[in-house]
Amino acid sequence: MGTKGKEIVGVDIKKLIELLNKALADEWLAYYQYWIGAKVLTGPMRGSVEAELVEHANDELRHAGMLVERIIQLGGTPILKPEDWYKMTNCGYDAPEDPKVQKILKQNIKGEQCAIEVYDKLLDFIGEKDFITSNMVEEILADEVEHEEDLQALEEDFNQMK
Repeated sequence: MGTKGKEIVGVDIKKLIELLNKALADEWLAYYQYWIGAKVLTGPMRGSVEAELVEHANDELRHAGMLVERIIQLGGTPILKPEDWYKMTNCGYDAPEDPKVQKILKQNIKGEQCAIEVYDKLLDFIGEKDFITSNMVEEILADEVEHEEDLQALEEDFNQMK
């Protein structure tokens, strides 16, 4: 990033890069949680839930790419080793050890709710200062809100089957 580009950020760039890397760790873990959950999923509504999980996994991977690009633009280095994802994560990782539809939905709803909090706090940190990062975070946040809605709708449908 050029000198003027860094100048207009208006927040502590080192802290911002750290927060973006923590979000990056979350996105990679969310990607894998969705992807592997779609593979091992069992039970009623499996097809519908699997399709949604795969779609969400792809969104999380896209988010990771967006975060990496911004970290590099800001002069930072994105997380380079997968083992660091666990050290930096805000939201953690819930292994789909119980692959039943209802359990997988609950795990991923919890993850989306955490992601919503993370990106909301990131927007608070940025404030009105870094419009480029702010716009990116707002786009990711909108996706995370939509993911939570999608998963809760599937959970509601599943519960009505009982």
